[in-house]
Amino acid sequence: MRSSTTIRSVVSRALPIFFSGRLMAVVFVPLIGAAIAWVAIAALSWQPLVHWLATSVFDWSGKGAEFLGILTAAMALLLAAVATALVAISILAMPVIVNLVAAREFPSLERRKGGTFSGSVINALSATAMFVALWLLALPLLVFPPAYVVANLLINANLNRRMLPYDALAEHADRDELDRVRRESRKRLFLLGLTLAPLSLVPVVNFFASLFAGVAFTILCLDELAKLRAVNRQQAPQ
Repeated sequence: MRSSTTIRSVVSRALPIFFSGRLMAVVFVPLIGAAIAWVAIAALSWQPLVHWLATSVFDWSGKGAEFLGILTAAMALLLAAVATALVAISILAMPVIVNLVAAREFPSLERRKGGTFSGSVINALSATAMFVALWLLALPLLVFPPAYVVANLLINANLNRRMLPYDALAEHADRDELDRVRRESRKRLFLLGLTLAPLSLVPVVNFFASLFAGVAFTILCLDELAKLRAVNRQQAPQ
């Protein structure tokens, strides 16, 4: 049986890599640009979006229409920003993150290159599609806002679990290992996503939270891969 690395340990190991100069230089500039773009989009669309939601979608709720419109608009913009950041990180940042994590934490881990660019794109699109579907299914929970917030935390955790592990493992795992680590570690991957999910609800911070999630998921995935290979070596015939 493989020993488990704690989620707290993964988060603490991710911090120095997240604040490294190289990661900031390569990744932070496009993320800052994306954050500024979404702030501008939110500023320009806020009033029309809230008005439309209150008068067209939630007009049945009477006095609560404006509140439901504000809450829905806020969550929609926040979650759209999170999804945008994760897709950008998956495509642009994960190769840098994987190299930084591997050099610091797993320098001897063999690279078997089981992932592909097309696989990464398909994975990102499918994860985003599921994210949108789950978010739409959660909309009725707006009648009880605390449940809606909890649902969105779970949805964000699931998005992280589905999107990031493929890119974290693509360079080092072979195809069988890539599938096996994601399958056998799915509960721990979801728990890590849930631990980081509250940061996704903070405007602007959510962009950088997505980057931190990329680092943390890479550490956890490569750690699980290294342990899987160690177990396989022990079980191999002498």
